[in-house]
Amino acid sequence: MRVRRSVFQRHETTLQGGFAFALLDGTPHASFHPPASWDAIRSKAAPDQLSGPTPTPLMWEQTEYILGTAPVGDEGLILVGMPLPREFLETVKQLEASQKRYFELYRQKRLVRRTYMSLLLLLTVLVLFTTTWLALFLSKLVTRPVAALAEATQEISRGRLDYRVEVHAADEIGDLVRSFNRMAEELETSRYQIDASSRDLSAANTALEQRRRHIETILESIPTGVLSLDAQRRITHANQALLRMFHPNGPGDGQSFPMIGAELQDVFPPDVAEDLLVLLRRADRMGITTSQAEIAVHRTKLNAALTVATLKHEDERLGYVLIFEDLSDLLKAQKQAAWREVARRIAHEIKNPLTPIALSADRIRRHLDRGTRPDAASLDVIRHCSETIAASVDTVRTLVDEFSTLARFPASHPSPASINSIVESALNMFEGRLDGIHLQKNLAPGLPKVMADSDAIKRALANLVDNAAEAMEGSLLREIRVSTSLVTSRDAVEILVADTGHGVTQELKEKLFLPYFSTKKRGTGLGLAIVSRIIEDHRGSIRVEENKPVGTRFIVELPLAPEPSVTPAPVQHV
Repeated sequence: MRVRRSVFQRHETTLQGGFAFALLDGTPHASFHPPASWDAIRSKAAPDQLSGPTPTPLMWEQTEYILGTAPVGDEGLILVGMPLPREFLETVKQLEASQKRYFELYRQKRLVRRTYMSLLLLLTVLVLFTTTWLALFLSKLVTRPVAALAEATQEISRGRLDYRVEVHAADEIGDLVRSFNRMAEELETSRYQIDASSRDLSAANTALEQRRRHIETILESIPTGVLSLDAQRRITHANQALLRMFHPNGPGDGQSFPMIGAELQDVFPPDVAEDLLVLLRRADRMGITTSQAEIAVHRTKLNAALTVATLKHEDERLGYVLIFEDLSDLLKAQKQAAWREVARRIAHEIKNPLTPIALSADRIRRHLDRGTRPDAASLDVIRHCSETIAASVDTVRTLVDEFSTLARFPASHPSPASINSIVESALNMFEGRLDGIHLQKNLAPGLPKVMADSDAIKRALANLVDNAAEAMEGSLLREIRVSTSLVTSRDAVEILVADTGHGVTQELKEKLFLPYFSTKKRGTGLGLAIVSRIIEDHRGSIRVEENKPVGTRFIVELPLAPEPSVTPAPVQHV
């Protein structure tokens, strides 16, 4: 092998300042820029390393070279040495050390794996333990309050409203615990209030029960009959006095008293029930009304004063109360007292005209006893005395006629009649007699017929108008107003007679319809008593009220005539 120097020179740039030897069997045949002789270089480098495939480092005079060889032919060898940068060797050593360490670790990888797996397992166990402990801790923050709430709920359900949840909690659970405790406190307060209210209610019920028993005892003890109805007019209560009035023989006579829940038509006779229904309708309009009735009871007659009152609460009708007062004994005593008063008054009234009669007769007798022919003066005396006697006789005759009218009062025979026609006929009697008095009529047209005895009602109205005219003597405004109208319940007709007189006091109102009571000096006190008797015979009512702005008004109510039943025409079959 022959290597020329020119070849190395062509690769001078590639050698980068290095050197090269051409060897044959270990003997140099050519070289290029060697730093020293071959022997010197070979002494620094191991021969076996030079011939190996791995580059060999070489330190020569503070310059580091890397030696590499390449075979040429069978026995030739090219050795090239290239200078290395500064600290390259150190870097190579570190790389070699790292490589060595790597190989050592590679050989120890199972141990490292087991170590890291053990650490990972330990860390995993620690994480699981911590997570479990934290989960248990957090769960207790929820489960303990919930368990405490469940227990508290059971305790409260057993009635222990003073039980409270003492577990502290935060967030929504804490709000729930506080809300539960607040609810329990409110429940306890409410129970105390309910207990107090229950005690008060029990005491009030006891007081009401005692009051009810007291009222029932009073109702059962009083001699007045009391009957209560509901809003549908069914009987709800009847005291013993009422049962004794209508069943004087008691339950021993084989009769029972199924009154509770019954209607008036089922308990009372038809005529009495009809009168009671009229009073109920009148009470609906007036609130309270009174009347007198004569009721047939077990072959006897019961004279009773009836008072009907409506029960209302805030315009809601609750029912009625009917009071039956037995007036039989009272009427007997009143009749006896009335007849004594009648006898006294008649004796007094008859005695008054008898005195002028006796005096006049005595004067006539004295003039006749003279035996001489009467002169003009005597004739005047006789004429005056005869006029006095005639006037006194007329006074006695009037008194006897009025007494006869009251004592032998004819029975009324009501029949369907037009009330406006009766009023017109009664007012025609005063044509030309009401001097200085303005008569105002206001008769409602189209009124239904009423049950009335025309003559009796005409006498009663004439008496009322005559009293109204006399009551206005001395009044500046003299006006009489007569009107008719249909009441709100449409079951009666109302007749109004009003004047502008001086009016009457409450005390006089209670006595106006009593026999022989009069506010007039020349009156007998029988006129309004006769009017009251006529209206009662017609199953009507009369009352006196104050007239606005001044005066008195009498209000008469008469029941309507029943509508005639219509008989259906027979059907003709062809």
